[in-house]
Amino acid sequence: MQSYSRRRFLATSALLPAAATVLTTGPASAADATAKPITGTLKGSLFKSLKIGMVNEGKTMAEKFAVAKAAGFDGIELDAPGFDVNEVRDAIQTTGLPVEGTVCSSHWKVRHSDPDPKVRAEALETLRKALEATHLVGGHSVLLVVGHGKDGTEQEVWERSVSNIKQAIPLASRLGVAIAIENVWNQFCYDHEGGADQSAEKFVRYVDEFSSPWVGMHFDIGNHWKYGNTGDWIRALGKRIIKLDIKGFSRKENKFTAIDEGDIDYPDVVKALVEIGYHGWCAAEVKGGDQAELTSIAAAMNKVFEL
Repeated sequence: MQSYSRRRFLATSALLPAAATVLTTGPASAADATAKPITGTLKGSLFKSLKIGMVNEGKTMAEKFAVAKAAGFDGIELDAPGFDVNEVRDAIQTTGLPVEGTVCSSHWKVRHSDPDPKVRAEALETLRKALEATHLVGGHSVLLVVGHGKDGTEQEVWERSVSNIKQAIPLASRLGVAIAIENVWNQFCYDHEGGADQSAEKFVRYVDEFSSPWVGMHFDIGNHWKYGNTGDWIRALGKRIIKLDIKGFSRKENKFTAIDEGDIDYPDVVKALVEIGYHGWCAAEVKGGDQAELTSIAAAMNKVFEL
């Protein structure tokens, strides 16, 4: 437990400098530039993770963690709440693979934008439990879908979700676990029927509405390629981006694809991430499989990010 606690302290401490700059939109400071010059590469700056549901080999947490590590991943994301803390701690200690974060387990169905105050109260309680569970296993972010456009007008969804999520910020700051908003197809902060010329302006304003370094963006590289230029969205969001997800998408075929398929402009994605000084995690979010398949997915991430 002493070794585990030290790892958790280091993982949490590592987040603090990044979290403190989430709301900074300008270039990195001179000190940052001195510590890590912009070299045009993400090598040593981007670490590969994946969702626990992608690991289809192994029965116990320890076995699944071992498979993910052997496939070439540096960390893993769990669904929270819903896992056995002691089992996960044992898996971390056995394999050395860290839990870098979690995904809120019920955010699609129990939403912070729901018109019913009772549902919003349940969403808040679930988020708080997710933050606590994540902290107990050394993770430092909870991915959150904030709501859905079908719950009302954009203004109503905006106000309800911001008001609800803000109530979890004191806990997030105390635990050192960030609330990471994901850009998803939830018909909010973009035009779902619009074209590929949309900007990230509304997401920028939405994140800034919280005025907290403990709320940022878990930016999914593939999710909005259909609606805008991914590199430009990364540049606009800047230091608001806490973590990344990755999947492929084909505008030509209008569908999600494997990471290294489709037509996402990955060279510009890499360029944009270097420009904003990104240093952190990227989780694969595609169909998983056994160790061989996961090894191929890790290799695809190496390929598109030029690692």
